Amino acid sequence: MDPSAHTVLGADVGGTNTKLGIGHYDGARVTLLCRKIYPSRRYTSLESAVDAFLSEPDVAPWVHQLSGACFAVAGPVEGRIARLTNLSWMISEEALAAHLALKAVCVINDFAAAGLGIAELADSDFLTLQTGAPIAWAPRIVVGAGTGLGVALLLCLDRVYRVHASEAGHGDFAPGDEVQDALVHYLRARFGHVSSERVLSGHGFPSILDFLKDTQGVVPTPELLSAMARGDAAQAITQCALTKNDPAALRVLDVFAAAYGAFAGNMALAALAHGGVYIAGGIAPKIAVKLQDGAFMRAFTAKGRFQSLLATIPVKIVMNDQVGLYGALAQAGRAASGLT
Repeated sequence: MDPSAHTVLGADVGGTNTKLGIGHYDGARVTLLCRKIYPSRRYTSLESAVDAFLSEPDVAPWVHQLSGACFAVAGPVEGRIARLTNLSWMISEEALAAHLALKAVCVINDFAAAGLGIAELADSDFLTLQTGAPIAWAPRIVVGAGTGLGVALLLCLDRVYRVHASEAGHGDFAPGDEVQDALVHYLRARFGHVSSERVLSGHGFPSILDFLKDTQGVVPTPELLSAMARGDAAQAITQCALTKNDPAALRVLDVFAAAYGAFAGNMALAALAHGGVYIAGGIAPKIAVKLQDGAFMRAFTAKGRFQSLLATIPVKIVMNDQVGLYGALAQAGRAASGLT
């Protein structure tokens, strides 16, 4: 048996959903064997969600073959401990290793996992917004809005990309036009500090709508308000915009897409990401049509004297929502093989 091959457990743990999977790591790439998604708030801890997964009839046959596990967490990882930004779970490598009776267990940031997962995907898993002029082995960044806003940096060392997590999404939101200036003023009165995540996340959609309604004369339709009241407000706004051409919902997407493009461009400048900018997270695939209409890329490149530089950077949407899970499985495989 190849000593570098392992059956491993991976998880992409978010404030909304926890994706769990088992994969085969052959020493270089991951093959996904099975996966399931669990609503995070139904469980009191990550361990309880993992137990539910491992007890599934179609998962149980793999359990005794596990030799490693990696948990990608939507929040900062300090030492071997992590706490989710948008969920009350406290996650400990040591506790998970004891719970699973495994030695090779690691906890990483969810966007570190997304960065690692990029290499596991096929070309068909990406939607190109800007071809650019990529430079081999140059820095890459992964940016993604979902329940929160994540950013990770990938730097090449000996022709292998190493990933570095960040909490750049919690930095100050930088308005790019007069409407966004007014949006910051509005949100500051509500929240005090206005981070990029306050705007560029699922929580940002209803906040933008409130701002447009209260200050810009935008009147939500009864259909939109009813859809928001029935469930996920961000999902309701997106669906009303893209399927019903609801004027208020479309205006929210206009503001969101421009702000998102500007933020991604800022991150590209910070990293000089000539290797590419990858737009991940749960929101981008759902509004891909909107992100393709030009507003996102106009804001991405609108950096004054550096506009021509931004035009050379490849920009792609990650359409495969399993990218974080693939990255966690790949890291679990490396951990089981004794690699960092």
